[in-house]
Amino acid sequence: MDLLSFLKSKFGFSAFRPGQEEVIRSLLDGKDTLAMLATGTGKSLCYQLPAYLLDGSCIIVSPLLSLMQDQTEQMKMRGEKSVVALNSFLTGPEREAALAHLGAFKFIFVSPEMLHNRYVLGKLKTIRTALFAVDEAHCISQWGHDFRPEYLNLGEVRKQLGTPLTLALTATATEQVRDDICKYLGLKDPNRFIYSVNRPNIAIKIDRIPSYREKEEKLVAYAKNLQKPGIIYFSSKKAAEEMAARLRQEGIAEAAAYHSGIDQEQRILIQQQFIYGQIKIICATSAFGMGVDKADIRFVIHFHLPLQMEAYLQEIGRAGRDGLPSIAVLLYTEGDERLPLQLIEAELPTDAQLAAFSRWKGDLKEAGAALGCTEPQLRFLLHHRVLNLPEEAWTREVAAIRNERMAYKRRKLKEMVQMVRSSSCRRSEILRYFGEPPAAGNEACCDICGLETALYESNQKSGGTLETVPAWELLLQDLFRKGEQKWHEENRRI
Repeated sequence: MDLLSFLKSKFGFSAFRPGQEEVIRSLLDGKDTLAMLATGTGKSLCYQLPAYLLDGSCIIVSPLLSLMQDQTEQMKMRGEKSVVALNSFLTGPEREAALAHLGAFKFIFVSPEMLHNRYVLGKLKTIRTALFAVDEAHCISQWGHDFRPEYLNLGEVRKQLGTPLTLALTATATEQVRDDICKYLGLKDPNRFIYSVNRPNIAIKIDRIPSYREKEEKLVAYAKNLQKPGIIYFSSKKAAEEMAARLRQEGIAEAAAYHSGIDQEQRILIQQQFIYGQIKIICATSAFGMGVDKADIRFVIHFHLPLQMEAYLQEIGRAGRDGLPSIAVLLYTEGDERLPLQLIEAELPTDAQLAAFSRWKGDLKEAGAALGCTEPQLRFLLHHRVLNLPEEAWTREVAAIRNERMAYKRRKLKEMVQMVRSSSCRRSEILRYFGEPPAAGNEACCDICGLETALYESNQKSGGTLETVPAWELLLQDLFRKGEQKWHEENRRI
């Protein structure tokens, strides 16, 4: 069929982005498909468009509630009514109503944790699944940068759903991770579409700075001078808060902090203000940016060292999605790797926690608080509880698994540090990491290749007072926009 005409009539786009049409045609030909497309290239279209042309529902597995919710709301704003997200945001009655009428939904977003619920899975088995889409599919591999044990069960879930046509999507996966995705999902001879991770419009700059104080001063200077909007990433909630406060003191009133410690309503408000331009700079932890539909982000700065190359690439990829020149800056001071090492250790349980969990006889929901576990530590423990071994043998076995995982994460951090300290082209180093050839000539490449930072600076002085838009006003804006879209849809049908 004429996919371009359908793309124009249904989505309003006049052309496909690189990789989209090939992936869509593969699915319409009935082939399981693995697609690695660069950040900002419109991966969601790869399951949305074919789903409209297939008979049945499309189940989309998404790892983050915020990402799932954002994608659902975007589809509703576009006029799609037959979409639902099965997650903890639903009240009990809302969930029951959705599950009772699952067959009426064309698009069903679900978290991997929800698929562990036998009742939910039983309901999903009663409907016709035309397409099973796994977003952020690298989470299925223990060698992926955001491994989620809950993803390992998706192959079994897929079997129970009748082995439907499957699409696995990711933006950052090495060959080893891609092989794991196909293995654990049970994809036999899938079509693989692997596109370059390179984003030529994003210049890459790494500043090596002698001291922490000078690093802060450099960050403030960038925040004042670079074109906006922008995101500044921190590995610490406290550091994000303190820098947002300092930027406001320095006259950048359009700065705000965003992290998991802020209540949900306030986070939604901050995100909406950033999208609509009332906030120009977000000082955030790594969760911010997933699913944020903002194409004109001009800079991404890392104040702290990312844990590995995949995470770094995904985060800088939130800049320049409109294709215009943007810049990614990483500020590095000797010894910065100490903080990510601490974070790696906090993700995996200690010997004492392993021993205590092996003896735990209480409610598993209470184990985390009782043992002083972080959320990642508890996920690790719960995932490995299925090993049928005596207490001491279980502790030894899981400790060996933990040690292997710890060593792997430390190697990934070491590779990140090597790239930062390298005197070779930054872009070529990143491409080499993902098994790609060096980048072709690019005038705005990186600091090693002679980057002119002034090209990304603004002539306008930042300042003024941020007009905080109340939550009710943002909601009213959304209602007006939805009403306008609905009117256009109805008149187009007429």
